[in-house]
Amino acid sequence: MSQHPRHARFTGQDGNRLEADVYGHGEKVALLLHGGGQTRHAWRATARRLAERGFTAIAVDQRGHGDSEWVANGAYAFADYSGDAVALGHAIAERFGAAPAVIGASLGGIAALHALGVAPCFSALVLVDIVPRMEETGVMHVQSFMRARAREGFATIEEAAESVAAYLPNRSRPPSTDGLKKNLRLREDGRWYWHWDPAFLEGGRTVNTDRTTIVASLEDAARRLSVPTLLVRGNASDIVSQESADAFLALVPHARFVDVSGAGHMVAGDKNDIFADAILSFLN
Repeated sequence: MSQHPRHARFTGQDGNRLEADVYGHGEKVALLLHGGGQTRHAWRATARRLAERGFTAIAVDQRGHGDSEWVANGAYAFADYSGDAVALGHAIAERFGAAPAVIGASLGGIAALHALGVAPCFSALVLVDIVPRMEETGVMHVQSFMRARAREGFATIEEAAESVAAYLPNRSRPPSTDGLKKNLRLREDGRWYWHWDPAFLEGGRTVNTDRTTIVASLEDAARRLSVPTLLVRGNASDIVSQESADAFLALVPHARFVDVSGAGHMVAGDKNDIFADAILSFLN
């Protein structure tokens, strides 16, 4: 089986262009939604494993990220990502003949959970280190890292790699920076910038807009979940504590739970083999 993905394009709720990679040709379909500041390439290893096991795996750049459109009105609140997730679920079901299971990390998980509170658009839900009530210190840690060089950029890829290594001191540095290039774009000034719209965090309608309201909406959506649900937590996560995981599981009694030892918030990147085995066991 070829490991090279096919390109696909979808449309979000506001007519915004969403770019995607499609792996495999299986009858079972999975939609992969990345976290804030990431791109669809964060799912490459996971998508390939899914394809090998009989899935069509679709990894999408969410609005304002990667090759997808930066929305002109700066609509980057959680509800906007949720609207795109609903649109993706319906479009994928029509195009590929089956409602997808959705695997959402962080921002992607919030979008997927909120979407299921709006419409029955997915056949199963995998939340990757995200629950309605996140640990605020962890959220601030992530956002501080993202903001630090969003406007300034980096002189070289190696400088960006040093920044990531300082942010993730417990993760082994990859032997090559080729993967990091997928999260950066080279501009005409010769500097490298993160591959996401700075308005995501600094615009008029960001992921920090109406946080209290969105938490209540997410908890309501969780209570009403009827699809098979899996919560995967990184054991060393500073976003999802054991207490916040337990609170989510109390809202969703039928949910399964996997705690991945040695992984932080970015579970798939930290321990992809263990992560992939867990979601494949669940989805199959």
